[in-house]
Amino acid sequence: MPKVKKNRVGFVIDMTPLVDITFLLLTFFMFTAKFKSDAEAEQKFVIERPETAPDTAKLPQANLALIKIAFTDSLRTDTSYYFEMLNIDLFNKVKEQTEELSLEQKESNQIKLDKEELFKVVYNLRQNDLDLDTKFAIDADKDMPFFWVYDAMDILRQFQYTKFNYVTDKQG
Repeated sequence: MPKVKKNRVGFVIDMTPLVDITFLLLTFFMFTAKFKSDAEAEQKFVIERPETAPDTAKLPQANLALIKIAFTDSLRTDTSYYFEMLNIDLFNKVKEQTEELSLEQKESNQIKLDKEELFKVVYNLRQNDLDLDTKFAIDADKDMPFFWVYDAMDILRQFQYTKFNYVTDKQG
């Protein structure tokens, strides 16, 4: 004959800690998850940007050609390029070879130019500077529209002057 079965004593599992842990994990993963935007999801390449550091080097003291881009009137509507060089002998040679310059410009230490004249001056400088010893610096007003700076950079690039400095104010 079978043994008499004992009645099972019911047991209760407290679900409160399990629910607490579940919601803690859920909120943790929700806050730390990084969702991709539609544009990022479709992008098939990764861009690794270089790290930068401020360059504290000073401008070269010899063979420097400086292109200044400034407003010529108080209303800031008229803009011009100004060109000057530290190497006076080379600068005089370049001014003599540039036929577009007036007599007043050829006698000045700082030449006021338009874009075409700047092109001719840099062209003549490149003809006399075969080993690319001359270093360039661009000094522009902070409110200057970028296309003026871009045009100066494009002229320099056309004559293989691809390394140049920007003149900036020192921050405190």
